[in-house]
Amino acid sequence: MNEPQETPDREDHGAAPEAGALGRMINALGVVFAIGILASAGILFLEVILRYGLNKPTVWAHETVIFLNACAFVFGGLYVAARDGHIRVVLIYDQLTGWMRRIFDIVISITNMIAAAFFAWAAWQSLVRAVWTPAGDVRLETSGSAWNPPTPGLLKVFLFVVLCVMAVQFAVLAINYWRKKGDS
Repeated sequence: MNEPQETPDREDHGAAPEAGALGRMINALGVVFAIGILASAGILFLEVILRYGLNKPTVWAHETVIFLNACAFVFGGLYVAARDGHIRVVLIYDQLTGWMRRIFDIVISITNMIAAAFFAWAAWQSLVRAVWTPAGDVRLETSGSAWNPPTPGLLKVFLFVVLCVMAVQFAVLAINYWRKKGDS
């Protein structure tokens, strides 16, 4: 009889092998969003200097920072999926033998794929209103502030794309868990 296995720690901290080429690409893109978070910190630092040091505040800093961090947050879900780093109840998962753990991985991936596809459909409903006017013209939703950038519309487009890619990533994971040889 197989002994329960502990959840393995991945040394390389990269994409899960089962995530395939898509997962490796998503993992590599993570650095872009990390740089976006650093850029947002720099923008806030600049805003503090301009506002309180020179009494010349900007109209764009806060909305830019919110947009950059929102994009990083949205991408974070896809990034974690590619790295197979999502939250598990390891109390149960660690007690499973190799073949049962494989079944759990397949079922979890399929369930997450369905959820991501459902949320992509819901995001599409919001995207339609944020991108097209009732007359059918393309006009991105704007923030309504003094600067009035189209960041809300862009964020809704990005959310939809990420959720579609996430559904595909979970499908890739499920297929590769299914194809996995042996007990593990």
